[in-house]
Amino acid sequence: MTPLLSLSRLIDGMSNLIGRAMMWFLLATTLISASNAIIRKIFNVSSNGFLEIQWYLFAAVFMLGSGYAFMKNAHVRIDFISSKFSARGRNIVDVIGIIVFVFPLCFLMVKLSWPVFENAWVSGEMSSNAGGLVRWPVYGVIPLGFVILAVQAVSELIKRVAFLTGAGPDVLAHDGPSVEEQLAQALLAEQAKAASVAGKVN
Repeated sequence: MTPLLSLSRLIDGMSNLIGRAMMWFLLATTLISASNAIIRKIFNVSSNGFLEIQWYLFAAVFMLGSGYAFMKNAHVRIDFISSKFSARGRNIVDVIGIIVFVFPLCFLMVKLSWPVFENAWVSGEMSSNAGGLVRWPVYGVIPLGFVILAVQAVSELIKRVAFLTGAGPDVLAHDGPSVEEQLAQALLAEQAKAASVAGKVN
């Protein structure tokens, strides 16, 4: 198990680097968007290239950051269900989910998106908008993003199996309720308070 855990740490390190890069991409998107809006308002000048680079960068953040989100356990979970499972149960569900859903999805998306990227690369496809950008970079982040997600899924699978075999910690454990659970608890408390006030009025 030790070599596999070393591989997992290597993959996590790669995902950390990509995640940090995506933070800079977000900053660049914000600055480009703000600059474009200011220039358009002051000088009444705009560029389709500037508009398109914003969603190119956002697409990169969304696709390439998926592995980082998986590693940080920041992806969408149904916490009110998973919180009712034991630690072992949560990890078993994750192992099944990674094998049955994540790996096949990544394979299918790479298989379907690669020809689109390849055609755009070979043809030099350009945006149909005047002053628009070449299209292959934004098509390329789709297969690349799913490759990154699949690689991170390997790391997550190793960590789940390590916990189940007693060779590693429970990476799904967290101290106290999640943000979603805290929100749900606050909403329930407000509902109970409103019901109490209504009961007194009646």
